[in-house]
Amino acid sequence: MSTTSGVYPCYENQFRIDIAGTGTADMKAIADCESFSVTFDNGIEEWRPFEQEGWVRRLLTAKGVTISVSGKRSIGDDGNDAVAALAWVSGRDAERDFEWTFPDGTVVSFPAAVINVTNIGSADSTSVAPLEFEVQSNGKPTVTAA
Repeated sequence: MSTTSGVYPCYENQFRIDIAGTGTADMKAIADCESFSVTFDNGIEEWRPFEQEGWVRRLLTAKGVTISVSGKRSIGDDGNDAVAALAWVSGRDAERDFEWTFPDGTVVSFPAAVINVTNIGSADSTSVAPLEFEVQSNGKPTVTAA
């Protein structure tokens, strides 16, 4: 992917998942993703020392990332099938390596991310079947600058 500067459309973000789940990094794109949101879960310690005269001191001591993705169920696409199959597993079987590539070429790699599938086809009878899932960081991700 070429590097980008300035504003950009959100579709230039790309996601890939390790479809084998064996740590071999058989990374594939996930077809038919339509929207996503990102939440940073931060742990902040607070204390109120006398010398601050009542003002709070703070230190960011923990981080987590959750990426919520909505799309369509696309049977036959390797990435889409790999995500959908995780609806039926638990424990370590629900972990996959996951990558988020930004439009500027920066890649954030989440090793053994927890993939929480929340919908694999439930909608109105005339709707296209959805695929909805969350990617939850599981330890520190690796950020590779463009």
